[in-house]
Amino acid sequence: MPQDAESGWVRAALELAVLAALTEGDQHGYAIGQRLAEQGFGAIRGGVLYPVLNRMEADAVVASSWQAGQGGPGRKVYVITQAGRERLAEQRESWGRFADTMSRFLEQTTEA
Repeated sequence: MPQDAESGWVRAALELAVLAALTEGDQHGYAIGQRLAEQGFGAIRGGVLYPVLNRMEADAVVASSWQAGQGGPGRKVYVITQAGRERLAEQRESWGRFADTMSRFLEQTTEA
């Protein structure tokens, strides 16, 4: 599969994936990216991840705070809010409907 197509799908689902990752506990951006990479999303560049986190913070679905680093600089740690949990539930349902619809469509078509 072309890398560009796959990266487009990851970008489209990134907010949903970030919200899901944050249900596992508060995390800084690098850790979120690492968690997503472990799950097969591939390397998520900071130039992609941090704008999404900033938008999610502006939407109040995540909150952040600065934590002092141990022997290094501090880092911003993100936590999912109640509004974020509600959005996650809504997006999870939407994703399920979309995935089912796409699967049915692909099963009805023949390979090119």
